[in-house]
Amino acid sequence: MNPKEALANARLLLVTDPRPDLVERVTAGVRGGVDIVQLRDKHATREELRPLAEELREVCERGGALFTVNDDIELARLSGADGIHLGGDDATTTQARSTLGLDTVIGRSAGGLEEARAAVKDGADYLGVGAVYATPTKPEGQVAGLDFIRALAREGLSVPWFAIGGVTLDTAPEVAGAGAHGFAVVRAVLDADNPEAAARELRGLLPR
Repeated sequence: MNPKEALANARLLLVTDPRPDLVERVTAGVRGGVDIVQLRDKHATREELRPLAEELREVCERGGALFTVNDDIELARLSGADGIHLGGDDATTTQARSTLGLDTVIGRSAGGLEEARAAVKDGADYLGVGAVYATPTKPEGQVAGLDFIRALAREGLSVPWFAIGGVTLDTAPEVAGAGAHGFAVVRAVLDADNPEAAARELRGLLPR
């Protein structure tokens, strides 16, 4: 299936963090219903990450999920990723598109309504929005909150968007109730005793 066609039905995005059993945990998450896997490691080099990226891409291909890379356009190209996720300080959507091609899925981060609108206008295929709740990397002062999720739901964006930041099995029901299109999670799946069951539970809170 074309990556952009698959993206239209995506609801659960799994962002990775470095850990020795990552491939096994991602594989279980994909079995449980993860639709997109985003490889993120802020400290490893491109050369270090490429074998892992290729392995995760194969996991996603077998499981019917999309595989994306965080920030690094060249790693996305070399690993054959379906797409890339870019933050506000990264390359432009146009730059990524020119390197990776028209079929590549390009996501962008948005922490506010105007930023979300601008990202869609600039050609992003999906958004990661938040943080919804405070996390170890996002203190309370940087949290967008559920009101932002409600505002985005009213906005009727033309692309899929995934609420990120403190979305857990405990908080996910209220995030879904606020109108989130989808969830983007890390620890809720990767730290779970049973990543497959955790992914299935999260995915079950969202429309098919």
